[in-house]
Amino acid sequence: MKIHEYQGKEILRKFGVPTPEGRVAFTVEEAVHAAKELGVPVVVKAQIHAGGRGKGGGVKLAKTIEEAESHAKAILGMTLVTHQTGPEGKIVKKLLVEKGCKIGRELYLGAVLDRVTSRITIMASSEGGMEIEEVAAKHPEKILKLSVDPAAGVNEDAAGQIAGQLGFDGTLSKKFVIFVKALYEAYVKADCSLVEINPLVVTADGDLIALDAKINFDDNALFRHPDYEALRDLDEEDPAEIEAKKYDLSYISLDGKIGCMVNGAGLAMATMDIIQLHGGEPANFLDVGGGATADKVTAAFKIILADPNVKGILVNIFGGIMKCDTIATGVVQAAKEVHVKVPVVVRLQGTNVDLGKKILQESGLNLISEDDLSKAADRIVKLAS
Repeated sequence: MKIHEYQGKEILRKFGVPTPEGRVAFTVEEAVHAAKELGVPVVVKAQIHAGGRGKGGGVKLAKTIEEAESHAKAILGMTLVTHQTGPEGKIVKKLLVEKGCKIGRELYLGAVLDRVTSRITIMASSEGGMEIEEVAAKHPEKILKLSVDPAAGVNEDAAGQIAGQLGFDGTLSKKFVIFVKALYEAYVKADCSLVEINPLVVTADGDLIALDAKINFDDNALFRHPDYEALRDLDEEDPAEIEAKKYDLSYISLDGKIGCMVNGAGLAMATMDIIQLHGGEPANFLDVGGGATADKVTAAFKIILADPNVKGILVNIFGGIMKCDTIATGVVQAAKEVHVKVPVVVRLQGTNVDLGKKILQESGLNLISEDDLSKAADRIVKLAS
């Protein structure tokens, strides 16, 4: 789950991470009031779930109240296009008006789970304010990493060594170690999947401040944080993914035209790979899970078909806990309800496979059955073309 910058900073402040003082504004009038309260200069920042806002014109410095009002009018309601939004962009519906600060230097600091070491890794770079992916690709030596032992926590000596590599003096190094420890505590206790501060700023007064903040939560841990549900901004999320959550379906929209319905995340990944192997592009990742009902399968089918880019559907089910006849019943039920007009290839294997095939055959619908996955993928790619 993603949240806005202003929400992320509120959480970080609770753990002692210093951030600029700011106010969220939903109207131009609220933005002007915030600027007057904070005192100019202020920075007016678009709040959307995407990076690159500054390059897209969504972050502006205001040295006067009049400038703050002008920037708020320009940004609020604009369709902000960045490298992360895609060409369609996102409509800005809220702003963060933040107290300006004198920037001495910009750096990058982040925390993420390293799945190779199974540990949280702190990453730092002197190249703050830039796309960290670009820095990692072109200048990997500039990405400094600290792997944190979950039993011991942040090693202060190791964090101090990174501070030295970043060029910090003794006083600033101590502040950096405290900052990193606070960031790590926020990551662990808030059950984050990602925390990024880009840029981390050294002010003219020698302080460290999180000038920007990006926080993503681990969805599997949200049951421990019921209050975080209120932070969700449904306007920023894919409507299909929101609908899928209602039925406990794992769904992610993609850019292709072959809809996929599979049980099991690994099988779903393999299914998308084999579609690409045969020259197609998957339109989605969709895992119906191991214990889906016919109604759940019907809901999944409807979600796939709601995507206008879908020109064909591949259903790939290995029946273990999930029985093939349940899937077949759901597919037939959904196909009848939504009047499917695109080709559907169904590959069933496992528990009750013969019964599942019989249900498909006797449905009277144009549902194509294939036993071999490679043949099924090849067929749906050709039919969708």
